[in-house]
Amino acid sequence: MFRYNGNAFDRRFLPRLTTREIEVMPKDEVLVVLPVGAIEQHGPHMPVYTDTLLGEALMAEAFEHLPENAPIWLIPPISYGKSTEHAEFPGTFTLSAQTLMMVLQDIAASLARSGFKKLLLFNTHGGNADLLGMMSREIRLSTGLAVYRLDPGAVRYSESFTDDEEKASGIHAGDVETSLVMAVCPDWVHPELALREMPKFPQSTSFSFRSKSFAWVMKDISRSGIAGDATKANPERGQAMLKKAGPLLAEALLEIAAFDMGSMKE
Repeated sequence: MFRYNGNAFDRRFLPRLTTREIEVMPKDEVLVVLPVGAIEQHGPHMPVYTDTLLGEALMAEAFEHLPENAPIWLIPPISYGKSTEHAEFPGTFTLSAQTLMMVLQDIAASLARSGFKKLLLFNTHGGNADLLGMMSREIRLSTGLAVYRLDPGAVRYSESFTDDEEKASGIHAGDVETSLVMAVCPDWVHPELALREMPKFPQSTSFSFRSKSFAWVMKDISRSGIAGDATKANPERGQAMLKKAGPLLAEALLEIAAFDMGSMKE
């Protein structure tokens, strides 16, 4: 099991240090990574912990590809997210927008008091995205921290593993997420219960989840809680996606850590 093993958790997990070690750490160049996930329904075949689990797994893989002296540290995830769009399904444990905003604010303020300068919000739940974008700026204003956002999809690690239909509509508990959880915690998946349910957009419109977006809750677009084709999933493809994601995410972390906000002005 990846948790509490490997570079991310054994060597670069900030809470394993003592208060004295954190006090004397040179912090000006340190990037602190805060994963933000969710606990919410993922269809009849997947654990409700999926988003948080995958955030941990992706960071564990990424940290294996960082140089030993990289000034990048991991802190525990916020396991609960803003999952109100899934609230009608059993097992969805959601925070309100206001609560998640305050949790993020309090963690960021604590980091700033400890002397850290840079914070990355690593998001693995689509329902958090708008809130994290807004809070990144609010945290910047209130704490002075340089705040960054990264979603794993930004490095396009899964694109070569999925077809066009899955890319367009496979946004929840479909092929990609199911394959990844099969690779990370295979006993947590029930493949015999996997389904295919693709949201159907009217042919006469150009609406999609990627453009001309609209407000929806899961019951609007899916009966099963799945938006995608979970029947295609397999652990081998999940492992291949993880292996591809690792160096891509590591490269992104290094780039973010090296970025100087002050360089933006002439």
